[in-house]
Amino acid sequence: RVQVVESGGGLVQAGSSLRLSCTISGYPFGTYAMGWFRQSTGKEREAVSCIQNDGQRYNFLDSFRFTISRDVNKRTLYLQMNDLTPWDTAIYYCAAREFISCYSPMDVEDFQHWGQGTQVTVSS
Repeated sequence: RVQVVESGGGLVQAGSSLRLSCTISGYPFGTYAMGWFRQSTGKEREAVSCIQNDGQRYNFLDSFRFTISRDVNKRTLYLQMNDLTPWDTAIYYCAAREFISCYSPMDVEDFQHWGQGTQVTVSS
């Protein structure tokens, strides 16, 4: 059984940085694509970033403030978020799929395994 667990969210001030972590067990970590989504109150879940099996990364937000990375030995996916703004406030979800590549656009339906999410709140 695949288990996806996010951590690292919290309440921060605008301009701060956060690094989210996601551990995935019961899954061939690094073999397939993994990604981050986020969902703000009243909005649909949107793609943030994806990393595929060969390490190539994709950003889906109009921002270079977010960077996805992974540590295969630790079976952990990361999302480094810099210069946060109140518009980044959302629940951030880690997701894993059973396919090697990231798609563009990246849809919720493309991912089979999800965590419960971690709340990120940015105050002005």
